[in-house]
Amino acid sequence: MSAAPLEVAEIFRRYSGAYEQQIGRFSAAEQRVVHDITSCRTADLGGHLYVCDQCGVITERFNSCRNRHCPKCQKLERERWLEKRQQELLPVPYFHLVFTVPHQLNPLFLTDPKTLYNLLFRASADTLLTIAEDPKYLGAKIGFLAILHSWGQRLDLHPHLHVIVPGGGLSSDRQQWIASSRDFFLPVKVLSRVFRGKFLDEVKKMARESQPIFPSRLDPRDQPGAYQNWLDELYAAPWVVYSKPPFGGAKRGLQYLARYTHRVAISENRLLRIENDRVVFEWKDYRDDSKVKPMSLDAVEFLRRFLMHVLPSGFHRIRYYGLFANRHRAANLELCRQALGVAEESPEPEIVANDEASETETWEARMLRLTGIDPMRCLA
Repeated sequence: MSAAPLEVAEIFRRYSGAYEQQIGRFSAAEQRVVHDITSCRTADLGGHLYVCDQCGVITERFNSCRNRHCPKCQKLERERWLEKRQQELLPVPYFHLVFTVPHQLNPLFLTDPKTLYNLLFRASADTLLTIAEDPKYLGAKIGFLAILHSWGQRLDLHPHLHVIVPGGGLSSDRQQWIASSRDFFLPVKVLSRVFRGKFLDEVKKMARESQPIFPSRLDPRDQPGAYQNWLDELYAAPWVVYSKPPFGGAKRGLQYLARYTHRVAISENRLLRIENDRVVFEWKDYRDDSKVKPMSLDAVEFLRRFLMHVLPSGFHRIRYYGLFANRHRAANLELCRQALGVAEESPEPEIVANDEASETETWEARMLRLTGIDPMRCLA
């Protein structure tokens, strides 16, 4: 008889005590995550009895915790989200963009994740809205959604945003649809430079205002030399914005992106076993042709990395901007359809990939293949 699959809950049950002895007590947000994951689909949360109306067999089903960090509770929420977003698709090409930041910023993300994640959203959104509205590039008001991820394949810290955006937008008078090229949205080098400028301008402003986002070794007040050297490294480091049309049409692209929307730091099908107080799991090595390899971490270190990606309470990791901002989304979508001259249910055109990448190739693998920059280099 085969052993039951390994679950994150089991790792927490075994090693939470060791974690608090070695690392320290869980924060309130972490404690909630630990409680919910270890209680999910157990008698602790109660359940329901289902009786077959044909044979009378009684089946017991325990309740789910519905915590957004729980690996077992995201499928239904993802499907609900996907259904809503499919109803909002426009019959135009859609593009998938990824905004990444250099690993030199990781100390700030660890010190004040809420402030830095908000800054990542704000800088990337302002960059897209500004460049798209510039007549030199598109000259249109655009709408898009952005999804935050904070992890890499090895559970290390790797903050980045996934963005899906229609290929075009409304004119300034909101009467005409201005389309982008079918295989080119906005120049990624321009996006990268503007993104870097907006992000680092905010960081320097926070330094001038002495906001507590800097670890002691980079504090501009106490370590001005170290702070300036660190800032110089950030200006010299690559700021990568990756962009390509989704494969197989807008709906397929949205389904592809839906795999990212409600994902947690690690899916349980990647967990292999616990041996000698170490957790063994699978990861993809993008420097070695995306080969799947086993990785072994001390169990406490595994929990530390998992909890590093717990979001602040009330933090929204899926956000909508421009024409798709929540308050005016329905009205703006109707204006877009009128400008396009289509009914709400019109099918979107198919999008043909403009390179040799396969439909299942991940954005990390493709970025490494095309740019030579390994997105997995951003270690905690």
